[in-house]
Amino acid sequence: MDPIDAAPRGPDPPAVGLSLCDSTPLLWRVKDLQSLRSQGLVGALLGSLPRTPHQNVRLGRPLLLLPEEERLLTERHAAAASPAANLQGGGALALQVQQHEEEQLRSYEEQSVLALEDRKVALLRALTSGSETGAEDLPGRLEALDHSFHFPRSASAVQLSTARAGLSYCPEDRAFLQANWPIRGHNNLQCDVRYQVFRDLRGRGFYLTSAGKFGGDFLVYPGDPLRFHAHFIAVCLSVDESVCTLDVLALARLGSNVKKTVLLCSPGAGGGVLYTSLQWSGMV
Repeated sequence: MDPIDAAPRGPDPPAVGLSLCDSTPLLWRVKDLQSLRSQGLVGALLGSLPRTPHQNVRLGRPLLLLPEEERLLTERHAAAASPAANLQGGGALALQVQQHEEEQLRSYEEQSVLALEDRKVALLRALTSGSETGAEDLPGRLEALDHSFHFPRSASAVQLSTARAGLSYCPEDRAFLQANWPIRGHNNLQCDVRYQVFRDLRGRGFYLTSAGKFGGDFLVYPGDPLRFHAHFIAVCLSVDESVCTLDVLALARLGSNVKKTVLLCSPGAGGGVLYTSLQWSGMV
């Protein structure tokens, strides 16, 4: 891939409010998700409802950011400077709390109606599939359900996965893992390599998501992931890092199996990134 100058930047995008769950950056507000997407950043939706905890489609907020996405937002001054910024001014904070409570109440009422409808459908199916006596009792059972049904508030909360590292219910562990604001330090060499590659590819117009399930660092899309399949699997390496021949063969074979081209990406001395593509051509 020949070096291509990144497109000139326009005006700074609107600020995005980050929430830290331990050291994990999350976005909750719809307008923040819209602002993030307008900047070509994707993230990953995590939220699901407790009454359908195993759903694997139509996931909702919050949105989890890659470390590189968080760092790029900070460099663009598009991330909120501090989670304590919202604490400036007691009146503004009280208004935000009131708006949040009102939104939670509306959400609870909407979900209560949906849960009642689900219960009625289940009752209707159970009674009509049995005897005629069950069908005759149906109006009374439905009326009794309207009066007795209660949807617990706990069932309307957003459920997050707490099985991953970094989240713990032990106070000592949480104190140890708690990150300080601003963004965590990026002194690790591999983190810097990944970020330079991420920034360069985003500057070229590509969209990136995590490629952990493919054994790489990033999946690289030619456009919005909602419309395109990934074309590349990016593997980030420093320029002086040696790679075993068997690892190269394994990566090329993996890329062939999933119909993607593997890119070995190494930041150069002048701020650019060197790309080497791997494609499987068969055994000799």
